[in-house]
Amino acid sequence: MRVNNSRRWAPRGVRRWIIAAAALLAAAVVRALLHPVLGPVMPGTAFLIAAVLVQYYCGLAPAVSVMLAGLCIADYLFVPPYGRLDFIDQSDIVLLVSYPFITVLFITLVERLRRAQYRAKLLAAVAQSRYEMLLRHDNERLLAQRSTDEMHRLLHHIAQYNRSLILIKALDAATSVEGSLLAASSPVTADASIDMQSFSAGVVFGRKHAHVHQEDLARVADRLVPGRHRMRFRSDGHDWRPAECVCERFTTPPGDFLILRMEERS
Repeated sequence: MRVNNSRRWAPRGVRRWIIAAAALLAAAVVRALLHPVLGPVMPGTAFLIAAVLVQYYCGLAPAVSVMLAGLCIADYLFVPPYGRLDFIDQSDIVLLVSYPFITVLFITLVERLRRAQYRAKLLAAVAQSRYEMLLRHDNERLLAQRSTDEMHRLLHHIAQYNRSLILIKALDAATSVEGSLLAASSPVTADASIDMQSFSAGVVFGRKHAHVHQEDLARVADRLVPGRHRMRFRSDGHDWRPAECVCERFTTPPGDFLILRMEERS
């Protein structure tokens, strides 16, 4: 992958030039302190090291500036005759040839190293971003699949226990209409379709609703929770007999629904 921004690894602003100036001054001070010991030997070594360090931390432009300024300082102060630029001898020529060549070589290697390092960081950031996008999409796919499976389970439940349904209640008022449409459009035959007698506040009544005692309906109307409920049903004639009922909760894309049905005896 080609990364065009790899050359922009160096920091921006005035701070890098301040660091370059400080490194140049430190190299000049160190070489001046060592001058009584070294004399004219290796006059540009300290400035070479300073230029390479500046290249590593501040970039190409400050490093080249340190190299050129160091060349002038080294030739003026540490190459005999000292303190003169109008006289050029073999020592000056050696410095003018060897110092820039070696410094440019080291600076180029460091620049390529820093660009490769920054390119690797950019690629790692892109890979991390793509990995997070894949995880997000995978989670969304799993959630959508789970919602679809839950919807299929709800429709299958309605078709299987249609004759024993008491009511279907939408827990979210915003999905009340969807709840009624869901019940009306369930994939069951006309012979086993839900007999919706009324629809109010997100509640769809099933076939067994008319056979349930009104007191039991009022008891579970506002406090219907998943689980088992004991309710009274009209038997032959006008007698009431208790029966076990089961309430189940379904989480679907339109919303959450509670289905209350009469438990069928095996």
